[in-house]
Amino acid sequence: MKTTMKSFTAGAALAATVLMAASAAHAQKKYDPGASDTEIKLGQTVPHSGPGSLYGVLGRVATAYFEMINEKGGINGRKVKMLSLDDSYSAPKTVEATRRLVEQEEVLALFGSLGTAPQTAVHKYLNSKGVPQLLLNTGASKWNDPKNFKWTMAGLPLYPTEARILAKHVLSVKPNAKVAILYQNDDFGRDFLGPFKEMLAQAGGKATVVAEATYDLTDPTIDSQLINLSKSGADVFFNITTGKATSQSVRKVVELGWKPLHLLTAGSTGRSILNAAGLENATGIVAMRYAKEVGVPRWEKDADVMGFEELRKKYLPNVDPDNTIAYAGYGQAVTMAEILRRCGDDLTRANVLKQAQLLAGFHSPYMLDGITYSFTPDNYTPMKTLHIAIFNGKDWDISDKPVTE
Repeated sequence: MKTTMKSFTAGAALAATVLMAASAAHAQKKYDPGASDTEIKLGQTVPHSGPGSLYGVLGRVATAYFEMINEKGGINGRKVKMLSLDDSYSAPKTVEATRRLVEQEEVLALFGSLGTAPQTAVHKYLNSKGVPQLLLNTGASKWNDPKNFKWTMAGLPLYPTEARILAKHVLSVKPNAKVAILYQNDDFGRDFLGPFKEMLAQAGGKATVVAEATYDLTDPTIDSQLINLSKSGADVFFNITTGKATSQSVRKVVELGWKPLHLLTAGSTGRSILNAAGLENATGIVAMRYAKEVGVPRWEKDADVMGFEELRKKYLPNVDPDNTIAYAGYGQAVTMAEILRRCGDDLTRANVLKQAQLLAGFHSPYMLDGITYSFTPDNYTPMKTLHIAIFNGKDWDISDKPVTE
């Protein structure tokens, strides 16, 4: 009887221990809407249609990446459901789609959404709801405001940083430059325009802006603006455009016989954009670089590029192998997956934000070797290291040394 009692007591103790351990393990799991023991729901809004549809591939790549991750077991045992909604680069549609993601789909977080104006339209809303708005495909300065808008973080170099470095380059090679500027008529364009002009002014006024023109995304062409700018006598052209307008402007500058020092924003240097312009027409263009490219010999044996190519071949065969915009989307998806991995079983929105804030030192596969994210809880500057690069007609000649603001 004693033996039986001892066995019973030991068994009861063991069972209690197991139950306590299980209870403790369960207690350590924390979930907000969009997360459970089996699933994590993410969302984004990008233009799958309309004037910015070139960037819709960002959403297709993110969806494909998480499909691949799910086939390999998911993240910490959970499958990721990726919802990439079309906003046509229209702020009202962005608001509608974002509300659907938050209020109906109840996503845990949004990441990789595109456009300064569209994301501005949902900036206050997402922060009031405490929903992470991460790795935005826009480098507007307003995203670096952790004190007032802690839930929002950019994924690209901040535009003012890029603009000031480009202005420094102009001053170093053409100290008496006469500059013409074409810029997108929205927050994106103005975020480059102001800091660039300020930097020139600080140099004493020898380099001056002699002509400016704007365009809207809905404009069918920008020919008339470029004709007027080319007649201004400018020997430097700062081209603050995106997508179709970039391709058109790069081609038109050459057609006009205008031969300025041509500056382009980093977000518009994608291979698909330059291909549409004609690579030969892009020869000599200067831009900031922080990322690798796909579809060029220099990177074809690079492990990160090969990882993207593996994904593209299997899941996105209709995407061109040299689509650098797609590769950028891949880099952001990998980064978002890393944030979720670091969250472990604490899948609350607050912890998702915390892990994003602590990304400093993480290298996205899209980035040049030696470049990493620089986020901290008090400073949301995505990256502080950039390189000057000049397009040689086939590839970018990248400066040996990185430059800072």
